[in-house]
Amino acid sequence: MERQIRRLATGALVLFGLLAVNVNYIQVVAAERLANHPANKRLLIQEYDVQRGQILAADRRTVLARSRATKGDLKYLRRYPDGQRYAHITGYYSFVFGRSRLEQGFNDVLSGRSAELLPQRFIDEILGRDQRGGTLVLSIDPRVQEAAESGLAGRRGAVAAVNPQTGEVLALVSHPTYNPNRLSSHDGKQIRRAWEQLNADPQKPLRSGATDEFFAPGSTFKVITAAAALEDGMSPEDTLPNPPALDLPQTDRQLHNFGGGQCPGGSRITLAQALQVSCNVSFGQLGLDLGGEKLEEQARRFGFMEEIPFDIAFQEGQFPDPAGFAQNQPGLAFSAIGQQDIRANVLHMALVAGAIGNRGTMMAPKLVTEIRDPSGRVLRRLEPQVWGEPMSGRNARDLTAMMQAVVEAGTATAAQIPGVAVAGKTGTAQDPGSDPHAWFISFAPAERPTVAVAVVVLGGGDLGSEATGGALAAPIARQVMEAALR
Repeated sequence: MERQIRRLATGALVLFGLLAVNVNYIQVVAAERLANHPANKRLLIQEYDVQRGQILAADRRTVLARSRATKGDLKYLRRYPDGQRYAHITGYYSFVFGRSRLEQGFNDVLSGRSAELLPQRFIDEILGRDQRGGTLVLSIDPRVQEAAESGLAGRRGAVAAVNPQTGEVLALVSHPTYNPNRLSSHDGKQIRRAWEQLNADPQKPLRSGATDEFFAPGSTFKVITAAAALEDGMSPEDTLPNPPALDLPQTDRQLHNFGGGQCPGGSRITLAQALQVSCNVSFGQLGLDLGGEKLEEQARRFGFMEEIPFDIAFQEGQFPDPAGFAQNQPGLAFSAIGQQDIRANVLHMALVAGAIGNRGTMMAPKLVTEIRDPSGRVLRRLEPQVWGEPMSGRNARDLTAMMQAVVEAGTATAAQIPGVAVAGKTGTAQDPGSDPHAWFISFAPAERPTVAVAVVVLGGGDLGSEATGGALAAPIARQVMEAALR
């Protein structure tokens, strides 16, 4: 009998011990994660007693998100003055579905719960007033954002603009978009109805084509192939074969140039010429010569398959396992021109262009530049951070000159800006089941860029099967660069 009592007592002690561990884990270790979890409805209700902080553009005048007082049970209502324009940046703040994007990533600041806002909370309590959250100041330039939005002109696609020297994101636009005000009302039925409509839409307006979605980058990826060649010791004046078509090994298939003809310049053309006219055949052969491992290594140095920190969810580019190219040499040739299984999003390709323009240094992208208290006092500045060095400064300068030639007399003359040297690369990516995606990446001024832009227009835009990066995406990028340079 005593043995059974001892066993029972021991079991009870173990259970109490486990319970104590679990309680301490929840209250101490996991407290912040649970508090910021978008599905935590109890804390979400408590947050509605707080005047949530503003989200401001770089000019500190344009309000992307604010909270206003109501007379309902929920004290404050979240509003987005230009909701659709900035929806994929701010995200939504929903009583039913929680938070997304900056509303989620910086919830501790916006809700006033961050440690740096503790003095402000103490003052609010002493004065008996509602607690107030901190303010986010972003790098987004409203003029550049508007230029990107008007450039897309309602076509499916995305635009990203960054400052190559700092990594600050100047514009981030995706279409289709949505109105976050519909998800942030206090009417549960209205919120659920809007949610169902948005999720039933086959064009996925809740997802950002600039940060969430992957697309074949097409010939814009040739700048990475060219970078691999330069880093491997090749010069812009070294020559490549230039036949009308490339006979692919291990198969009877051929790789053709856009339009099916031979690239100008004779039987052999320089690496610089091949990039200028976007010669598929020459770059396909270059990919075979370099090999999958060197191509993959260069892609990794530009952040493909690596972790690039960002203030909102961000999907880095993808490159296939080079081991598979041993039995798939045609796949290697197509990968060298940005097809096959190569995938990238628009923000990532803007970072690639910016790294080339920034003399081979890639900066980590960022949206939030300052955190302020409710009275406007700066609590923290988020400084630029170097992400990596994808290529040497000398090779980056050579590649910049090659990309300038693309704009001056190649496939991207539509991106020219009078009085400004522009460097760029077009891309026309084939997509099974749709018309081609039109791409363009660029930066300006080429000698010391302050803006790098990537554009994709999906499914041929309003040009259908005739769409090219030079005709469709380059003029949009020019418009965005002009806005940034003003």
